[in-house]
Amino acid sequence: MRRNPDHGPTRIPDPAANPGAGEAGGGARPLRFGYGTNGLADLRLDDALALLADLGYDGVGLTLDHMHLDPLGDDLAARTRRLARRLDALGLDVTVETGARYVLDPRRKHGPSLLDPDPEDRARRADLLVRAVRVAADLGAHAVHCFSGVTPAGTDEDTAWKRLAEALAPVLDAADTAGVPLAVEPEPGHLLATLADFHTLRRTLGDPGHLGLTLDIGHCQCLEPLPPADCVRAAAPWLRHVQIEDMRRGVHEHLPFGDGEIDFPPVLEALAATGYQGLTVVELPRHSHAGPHFAERSLPFLRRAAPAPGRIHRSGEPSATH
Repeated sequence: MRRNPDHGPTRIPDPAANPGAGEAGGGARPLRFGYGTNGLADLRLDDALALLADLGYDGVGLTLDHMHLDPLGDDLAARTRRLARRLDALGLDVTVETGARYVLDPRRKHGPSLLDPDPEDRARRADLLVRAVRVAADLGAHAVHCFSGVTPAGTDEDTAWKRLAEALAPVLDAADTAGVPLAVEPEPGHLLATLADFHTLRRTLGDPGHLGLTLDIGHCQCLEPLPPADCVRAAAPWLRHVQIEDMRRGVHEHLPFGDGEIDFPPVLEALAATGYQGLTVVELPRHSHAGPHFAERSLPFLRRAAPAPGRIHRSGEPSATH
């Protein structure tokens, strides 16, 4: 347990339940917002964390990458301990994200993946995720995020799903041992691209307790058949991490709030009603050149769009206003 001085004890969530769902007999709590360090890549990590704390964020989506917390560098455990102390001092919670573009291969974006033909390459990606799980445990993080990768040319779908399931097995073992959920993200263009694909993986693996879901709200707008608010409700039992940004239908482009097509109040109302208490993290990696500006703009937007605490009610419960 890591203590957040602003929000009381932070508990690693029970992987069998929605993290932080309202306590027995109590109402749902307000949503908790973070900002991703992949959108602050031009800042030193300590400067990025201080900025987010000053702006009033509840936490940070920490992408393990060479410019911040390098998962392949020397003395990872010592650097992680220092970071844990800094997060505690700033009152920031954390989710560990693993979407760094070139952390494993300086020539291949997001390579190698869990789907690569070479088993040694798949093992390198799995090892990165196991390292991420250890980092997350040491930080008291809510979850570790990951994604499947793009199906390689010439690889049939059945083979790709088999590779994914096999590559994730040691990662899920590590997550189970550490007590940290692994939150797989449906990503446009990847093998696992939709909520339906997540359920395919879940069933293939036998519904392991530490396998959860990262839901990206923009991706829902981009390609899911359901509206984003309905996606939230459908995903609620498996939610372990949430990413958020604006987006347009059919275009996978992460946009600042107000530049896309999403109607955010119904989405955030649906999310609050699930009782989700992990971080909802702004993801604007291609706006890192102006990261402090967008970090400053994003939090007021989300707070305005989120339901007021008195209006939050758990799904299936009567509203506090009726």
